[in-house]
Amino acid sequence: MAQRYGGKHSPNTTPNTAAPAPSFQGARRTRAGGRVNLLFIAPLPLIWQAFGNGPVAMALNLTALGLLLLAAWLTREGLLAEEAYEARKVARRPAVPRKMLGSVLTGAGLALAGWAATGGALAPLIYALAGTALHGFAFGLDPLKDKGLEGVDLFQTDRVARAVDEAEKHLSAMQESILRCGDRGLEARVGRFQQAARALFRTVENDPRDLTAARKYLSVYLLGARDATAKFADIYARNRSAEARADYEALLDDLEQNFAARTEKLLLDDHSDLTVEIDVLRDRLAREGVARQSV
Repeated sequence: MAQRYGGKHSPNTTPNTAAPAPSFQGARRTRAGGRVNLLFIAPLPLIWQAFGNGPVAMALNLTALGLLLLAAWLTREGLLAEEAYEARKVARRPAVPRKMLGSVLTGAGLALAGWAATGGALAPLIYALAGTALHGFAFGLDPLKDKGLEGVDLFQTDRVARAVDEAEKHLSAMQESILRCGDRGLEARVGRFQQAARALFRTVENDPRDLTAARKYLSVYLLGARDATAKFADIYARNRSAEARADYEALLDDLEQNFAARTEKLLLDDHSDLTVEIDVLRDRLAREGVARQSV
């Protein structure tokens, strides 16, 4: 569906209207794209190799195809997990090293395909080593250590991680629901709200003590926003109701403002805590200085 372009130099646009922040601000291009998609396509010729050469060749080629497709899926999931790891300042390493498993399975799949083609032992070994090494060089290793957890209460960090993961599920459900509307303007509007919500997530991750003050935002409010988005998408997909759209966008405006206000409040509280700690340290240094002068 075509969308009308609007901007500060466009006709019928109020000059004093502030343009909203782009929903892609701070976004990065995902690495789980073209190269990973090729991993799903490259082993497909094994389907033709599997038939016409006997049952053993068929079993070997189909098993190799399955291993290579599984390796591609693990690689994609590993890249997505790595991107989520890098997006957070405080994060645990992925529980399963998916990319490294993908490298091993790629080597195993190529070895089976080479065995089916040659019947020897040397060629499959070379294929296995080359496939594992090239996959590892192309996609790298999984994160192998936790990040930003030095001196952090692990219990509190785990609580925050669980709360943020659940909140991210609500945001993903909102995105999936709004895609049913087929309206890029609404998709961008939801994206801007997600940006405000994730700013709050990052603030809580940086200081797990803020979880108590932000818990209802990460659970109750986002759960309500998810349900409201699903209901709106059902209505708007049927009749394109302008009234329903206006109400929904007003809801997103209210939610975005509240999330931004909560984020700012938490940042101000953190700054106040820092100021108190600095004042206490200065008092101690001053007393130490007086003690030294009196000796």
